[in-house]
Amino acid sequence: MNRANYRGRLAPSPTGYLHLGHARTFWVAQERARARGGKLILRNEDLDATRFKMEFVDAMLEDLRWFGLEWSEGPDVGGPFAPYNQSARMNGYRGALEQLRAGNYIYPCTCSRKDIQAATRAPHANDDNEPIYPGTCRDNSKSRIKNSKFAWRFRVPDGETISFTDGNLGEQRFVAGKDFGDFVVWRSDDAPAYQLACAADDAAMQITEVVRGADLLVSTSRQILLYRALGLPVPDFYHCPLMLDEKGERLAKRHDTLSLRQLREQGKTPANLRAGGDGLKLVFLDQKNFKKCL
Repeated sequence: MNRANYRGRLAPSPTGYLHLGHARTFWVAQERARARGGKLILRNEDLDATRFKMEFVDAMLEDLRWFGLEWSEGPDVGGPFAPYNQSARMNGYRGALEQLRAGNYIYPCTCSRKDIQAATRAPHANDDNEPIYPGTCRDNSKSRIKNSKFAWRFRVPDGETISFTDGNLGEQRFVAGKDFGDFVVWRSDDAPAYQLACAADDAAMQITEVVRGADLLVSTSRQILLYRALGLPVPDFYHCPLMLDEKGERLAKRHDTLSLRQLREQGKTPANLRAGGDGLKLVFLDQKNFKKCL
């Protein structure tokens, strides 16, 4: 790959204020793009209608720029692969869904979250606490479902090992049906699920490397299956270690005191935050690997 053809991306979701863990991972994405003379794309992942708020979009852009992040394509600057708001990209997702349906890769599922929790054959997948789906609806066809809401679920090839070489963490191997199960690609509220929207957009925007947190390693295996089913090129992946608070819990948007907005109001500086200073009691799951990221 020509270095100038490198395309990385930032993909924040406006469901709360961004925290320092997000910013550190985004900074790694920017530094990797800069080192390769490539481009960085910002995509606003605003598909979660129950949690998305417009105020978080404005705050997201403001906070990212304050931290020192810059992008050459995005919802605020445009670009050749617009629109950069996922909520405006529904036609592409519906096209991908129809392609999966035509290829018999998916099936309609009427199970509720409670149903799955009650029948699950494993506690959860490794990265995101998603229950391993027990296959209750695998034999369903759309024609058999009458007057009921349903989701579309991807049928994973049970027993197949999905492997990839992560740019930071090395060889990764996950077994379909064991480490992760059949997963939702289209929700019952008629919206694309994260896995489908993310894979479709990364391919459409010609992303060559996906930089994100290590909590999404198993999701990468799911998305590799989607790339394969849709006949799309698979990008490279680079997963960064997660940041933990002083109690040993990984940062989440509920950590308001560690949001970029709060840190700025406290007088913290982006340079010190990027260097791990300002007296914050934070650690990484793997400090050595995080330094290597930078």
